Amino acid sequence: MSTASGPRPSTLAQRKRQLVATELTETALQLFAHKGFEAVTVDEIATAAGVSKRTFFRYFASKEDVVVQFLAGMGADTRAELAARPAAEPPSAALLHAVSVPLATCGDHAERTLPVVRLILRSPALLARFLEHQAGWREELAGELASRLGRDPAGIYPPLAAGMALAAFDTVLRRWSDGAGEPDPLALVSRAFALLAPALDGAGEE
Repeated sequence: MSTASGPRPSTLAQRKRQLVATELTETALQLFAHKGFEAVTVDEIATAAGVSKRTFFRYFASKEDVVVQFLAGMGADTRAELAARPAAEPPSAALLHAVSVPLATCGDHAERTLPVVRLILRSPALLARFLEHQAGWREELAGELASRLGRDPAGIYPPLAAGMALAAFDTVLRRWSDGAGEPDPLALVSRAFALLAPALDGAGEE
């Protein structure tokens, strides 16, 4: 699961800034996962990352903002992947590939990402922000899907299809974080989309 998104920094200053932001994010998320979100202070994050508290606030408005930006990166990656899929690909396949991007990173780096996912899902404040971001992802995916299919973004199908894809994503994250059944999130999401595909691909014109 990436902790940053967007164009690759092109200057030395930009690359340095990106490195500091990534180090702060990784440090904060691991401290949150190990000690609990409420127990970790900004001072502790800055010290562990080897920077000053003032430097931390150049990058993040608060410790909650670390998680918010982390979640924003997940949404950006998902939309970018959907936009990159072949135009003729069925909606179920395109959406599966899109939501598989963050899930693949979770599976490949479980020792690092699993504690963070559990933290987000089990902390009421962070879960609320996660669900808030998912609502934004739904609108973005719906708009991208409508563009791909030549449909009205205000119609029923685009937001419904995007919502179904994100429901599968959310269900897989929760089952994976609970350790229930299949330990591979990609295998789980493939099973979920096998159930959703007839509805996603068989919808007629509105």
